[in-house]
Amino acid sequence: AVAQVVGRLVEASDDPSQAYRITILNSPAVNAFALPGGYLYVTRGLLALATDTSEVAAVLAHEMAHVTASHAIKRQQRAEATELAGRVLGNVVRDPDQAKAAIISSQLSFARFSQIQELEADAVGVRTLARAKYDPFAAARFLTAMGRFAAFQSAAGAGKGAPDFLSSHPSTPERIQTAVRAARQIGAPGLGERDRDAYLTKIDGMLYGDDPLEGFIRGRTFLHKALGITFTAPPGYVLENSPEAVLASNPQGTALRFDGTDLTDFESLTAYMTSGWINGLVRDSVREHTVNGLAAVTASAVTDGWSFRIAVVRIGRTGYRFIFASRNGGSTFNSDYERTLDTFRQLTPTEVVRLRPLRIKVIRADAGDTAERLAVGMSGVEPERRLELFTILNQVEPGQPIPAGTPLKLVVD
Repeated sequence: AVAQVVGRLVEASDDPSQAYRITILNSPAVNAFALPGGYLYVTRGLLALATDTSEVAAVLAHEMAHVTASHAIKRQQRAEATELAGRVLGNVVRDPDQAKAAIISSQLSFARFSQIQELEADAVGVRTLARAKYDPFAAARFLTAMGRFAAFQSAAGAGKGAPDFLSSHPSTPERIQTAVRAARQIGAPGLGERDRDAYLTKIDGMLYGDDPLEGFIRGRTFLHKALGITFTAPPGYVLENSPEAVLASNPQGTALRFDGTDLTDFESLTAYMTSGWINGLVRDSVREHTVNGLAAVTASAVTDGWSFRIAVVRIGRTGYRFIFASRNGGSTFNSDYERTLDTFRQLTPTEVVRLRPLRIKVIRADAGDTAERLAVGMSGVEPERRLELFTILNQVEPGQPIPAGTPLKLVVD
């Protein structure tokens, strides 16, 4: 389906002779990007957020615009030049502050260069959309959905970080304005194909969120079916899953890393804890005990102004590591560490059987249905946040009646 969209866009693009290779990445992140040579990448998470074919086409048209304008090559060359300038400045300029200011200045000019490219690609993409007979307003719709989804994720408790002045993308509102302006130059809303029914039929049953091979995050709880383990972080922590580790943080600046390691070569947990993989280990703090019946070792470390609490829990030959880090330390830091460690356990056979991945399920609204009524059927998110996720995924508003027969996405397990 994605390949068909690209074929249609290529015919309508500024360079119909350009060939493309499309790869769908098995990632829950909402992202798409282009590499030199016509390589386009779209994530599974982006396909789940889109509500119709025209929105996917809008993203692809934007990335194709980068390729036809050779933006990827220009960006790569500019990045290499910036990196080289940074190395030279770092080696030559004695004043660290002066060197840092010069490096940031060169990076900022690179960021501005990229922002112009992004806005240009938005405008070109909208024109390509229209020529391919897709809805030109799809770009603005999807950018709005992306902004709402990003806010939904950050509102989970991570808090607002410092502004990223070196970001290579303009702010979402600026991009939406550009996309709307470009679409209005073509015509009024309602023109062009959206293809909602057919698109949602194609993604019905698609995996949503984490890949089962990397475990599941359900709110503040991590569960891994194959490994048969689970733990829960305290309130305020936001968990992020990756193939290498589970990472978490809270608004107070405490960070958590959870991963696994092979203990085959170590006679005891103490031998592993003291084997040199921890900088600043406080030797007197190393203690062996149990966590929910499992052998464990705990310790503290201090280095470079950071306080660490570390635990390794053994199951067979594998050691599951919890590393908490904080600049402030204190009783809350310790209690968060202890509360999290106390929740680590093996899943029961019944829990393993019942643990299923989240998937997109497409339903059709009945007469009188509202977002509030349908959001109750959502899984994988805290009950109080189901309505917000439902409205973002379906681009509907709370409290408004939904026309009977409208295809809608639910997240279910």
